[in-house]
Amino acid sequence: MISHSDIDQAARRTAGLLRRTPVMEADRGLSAGRVWFKCEFMQHTGTFKARGALNRILASKERGELRAGVGIVVASGGNAGLANAYAAKQLGVPATVFVPEAAPAVKVSKLKAIGATVVQGGAEYAAAYQAAVAYAAETGAVYCHAYDQPEIAAGAGTVGSELLEQVPDVDTVLVAVGGGGLMAGVAAAVEGTAKVVAVEPESAPTLHAALAAGAPVDVPVSGVAADSLGARRVGDIGFSVAVRCGVESVLVSDADIIAARSALWNDYRWVVEHGAAAAFAALASGTYVPEPDERVAVILCGANTDPATL
Repeated sequence: MISHSDIDQAARRTAGLLRRTPVMEADRGLSAGRVWFKCEFMQHTGTFKARGALNRILASKERGELRAGVGIVVASGGNAGLANAYAAKQLGVPATVFVPEAAPAVKVSKLKAIGATVVQGGAEYAAAYQAAVAYAAETGAVYCHAYDQPEIAAGAGTVGSELLEQVPDVDTVLVAVGGGGLMAGVAAAVEGTAKVVAVEPESAPTLHAALAAGAPVDVPVSGVAADSLGARRVGDIGFSVAVRCGVESVLVSDADIIAARSALWNDYRWVVEHGAAAAFAALASGTYVPEPDERVAVILCGANTDPATL
């Protein structure tokens, strides 16, 4: 579980190491009232995940857990891997990233370019995860989860606290959900000030299914946003914070996500990944309809995508 104080601590710990990403008010194509975009796709490595990675590694260093010659380990061929490799490099410690054999060559190349040691093995993410956990136990490397660790979620929550400074009177925040780390951090950050609407693909409804079942459950995952929102179950932290804060879950189709991503390019010339476009898809498709005077912020959380697919 995370709170305002955890997020404030994360903000102080990572001060000067992260970009304060801009907020822009929507100016076209929306029937809703006032809408703002939080442009977190402009963050280091192209996603919000650099926030949690830096917070996790710095906190481990403060506790004396971080060994300079061993560094950190993470299981992810995607955004979490890139963010943790970047954070480790900034702090001068090695990063080992376990990825499945099917990880795209372009992502593996990016990880190596940052300076990470990449270990490929296993057909799915689950195998990479088990290998990373075993590596941490054997070597003493600090394990950095992709989303379900308090310091990871609290770091992600600085997106929410930053947003409140930029748009103090916001009523509602729309945020995409995969494993739930960003949603948990944002919900904790704006708790008592604004409500959070979690937006999920119909083909990967981790939080939606968990709220219906009363606990995190496995769901089948597919669809255009599976590369970034493809966790098979929402994390324990994400579920707990969602219940505590009364987070609402809405589902959008692949067609809605694709259309929203295209609209962001056509109207603003922003290239975002499908997972980031999911949050906007709830508004653009009419799945979430604000009240006439409701002030809404949409977190555009990542840009690691192929522009050619636009």
